[in-house]
Amino acid sequence: MTLWEAEEGNEYKISRIDTDDEELNSFLFSLGCYSGETIAVVSRLKKSCVVSIKDARYNIDMQLAQAIRI
Repeated sequence: MTLWEAEEGNEYKISRIDTDDEELNSFLFSLGCYSGETIAVVSRLKKSCVVSIKDARYNIDMQLAQAIRI
């Protein structure tokens, strides 16, 4: 299941990140978004969602949320 399909308010473990872009992988890693880390969807907007990673909140777009597998 992707992060885009996740329910708001529930915590999930990231299983993998499906992207071939090394720069994007590095950026996500710097945010604390990597396999085994806990992530939660705080709220959902039309084409983006607010997620919580390590007590920080980030707004990510739909394409990125679909690349994060939980």
